[in-house]
Amino acid sequence: MGRFTTLLVAVLIAGLAAPVAAGASRSDDRDERPDHGREEREHDIVDLRFLTFSDWHGQIDPLFVFGQGTFGGAAELSAYFRAEEADNPNTLIFTAGDAYGASPPLSSFFGEEPAVRSMRMMGVDADGLGNHNFDRGIAPLQGLIDIARSRSANEPGDPFVYVSANLKNRRNQLKHVKDYKIFEIDDVKVAVIGVINPEAPTLVFPGSFGDLRITDPVKAANRARREAKRRGADVFVLLAHMGVTDFDASGAPMGPLVDLANGVRGFDVIVGDHTNVEFAGEINGALVVENRSKGRTYARVDVQVEERRKHRFRVTDRSAAFVEPVSSAVTPDPDIVSFLEPLRAQLNAILGTVIGQSTVFIPRADECGQSSGRTCESLVGDVVTDALRDRYGTDFAITNSGGLRADLTCPTTDDPNDLCPAPDGGDFEITAGQVLTVLPFGNSAVTLSVTGDELKQHLEQGVSAMPGVSGRFAQVSGLCFTYDIDAPVGSRVLSAVFQNADGTCSATAVDLTAASTYTLAENDFMASGGDGYPNLISRAVTRDLLDQVVSDYIAANTPITPTIDGRITCTASAGGTCPAPLP
Repeated sequence: MGRFTTLLVAVLIAGLAAPVAAGASRSDDRDERPDHGREEREHDIVDLRFLTFSDWHGQIDPLFVFGQGTFGGAAELSAYFRAEEADNPNTLIFTAGDAYGASPPLSSFFGEEPAVRSMRMMGVDADGLGNHNFDRGIAPLQGLIDIARSRSANEPGDPFVYVSANLKNRRNQLKHVKDYKIFEIDDVKVAVIGVINPEAPTLVFPGSFGDLRITDPVKAANRARREAKRRGADVFVLLAHMGVTDFDASGAPMGPLVDLANGVRGFDVIVGDHTNVEFAGEINGALVVENRSKGRTYARVDVQVEERRKHRFRVTDRSAAFVEPVSSAVTPDPDIVSFLEPLRAQLNAILGTVIGQSTVFIPRADECGQSSGRTCESLVGDVVTDALRDRYGTDFAITNSGGLRADLTCPTTDDPNDLCPAPDGGDFEITAGQVLTVLPFGNSAVTLSVTGDELKQHLEQGVSAMPGVSGRFAQVSGLCFTYDIDAPVGSRVLSAVFQNADGTCSATAVDLTAASTYTLAENDFMASGGDGYPNLISRAVTRDLLDQVVSDYIAANTPITPTIDGRITCTASAGGTCPAPLP
């Protein structure tokens, strides 16, 4: 694993709270570490180090966390990773899918190529595939895979491999993706196997997977492990684009990552992804680790192996520590900084223009405090749906919360790398780049006529995952609706009323039966059946790019003054728990 620049860094790590699970530890300090290289073993013991980060989403610039500072960033993570390698040259770096897609403009505007090239310079060795890798379809994904594996002198950094064992028809659709990759480190053979989340095709634009079919991840992982073992692998790592979704009353994790770990056999380390949950613990004999997304944390997994006979090893110890990569604590990798400079200049010239203001901060988080806005009404959801209804004069508008990826207003603290001016103490400014950060998928707006019954199907799908956090959660304009969180899925929506002109909820009922007809605006992802919404694209009229609709609305109505209007009301008929608005 080569490197371009030797950095001797003194890293200050902000300690986290107590360990989240048995077998996990926290990082308290950092050392200066030499270059990557091979060292002689002593006493037949080899110490391996795996660095993992999750759901990076092309977060090339440090992630700003309100009230806490900035974390990660490609150049900064590279500095952290080099320091880790200097401490232990036997280091491999992994992530498990969605390293790009739903990315900030610095990556998305350039077709996600900056994210892949940054990953090369960061020293990534293997990546899995997740649903967002397919956001642009198979052909663009193939181009990114080709960049990742290129050995051309024109590509910065070192090549890395994609692994995904549960994609049927892969050889006919995607080249150079492997079931697994065996890395040899100081005579130890480490097999890295990947699996993608089974529901991935429903989370991207229909057709984005082509003829690919996702098979059972448990069977695929076990099969790939057996094959890697026959080829002499000693240590087995599984990169899974699946995550922990919740914890039970005893604190035990739940979710697809846990189910996967309980189903596979013989893995030493399982790296999770997808759900933005920090977890480390032992499940079914494997050390299972998942990080918070976008470089907010990374995990340092140390694995000790012992030679049991010549060139055959067994794992004797494992531990995981989470690191908060505080961006200001390191000197950014100058190679990555130089690579990004011309891209920033191009982007700022196009997207740094202020298009309007808001009298209030407009976060991605909803009124109940859920950070990705997927349990309650949100201001950003209100603005986007209001923009759709205003543009096309429809009765109603609806959008899925999973399509809203960032705060709409510029940060309240100046960041020289963002697409916003420095705050001046006045109204909250909005730039074209900030709108594109909220809406990075390139979706188009569509309009169509629906019956009241079809409208109800939309609303039912919007709350069908509750109380789980899901991107299908609906944000609406033109109506207010009430649902019962305890009712069966498909029968939760109790009623709906029209909104008044001032945004408040009226007393006039919306007829949710087939006897009525209304006009509806939504995005083309939803109209095509994305997130499980009714597939009505055949009768929809494609309009304008969604980000342009929102930008024009803001410019025409600046300063905008969005408020939470009570558009979505939750009730619990059987003692369930509704998400509660923050005080």
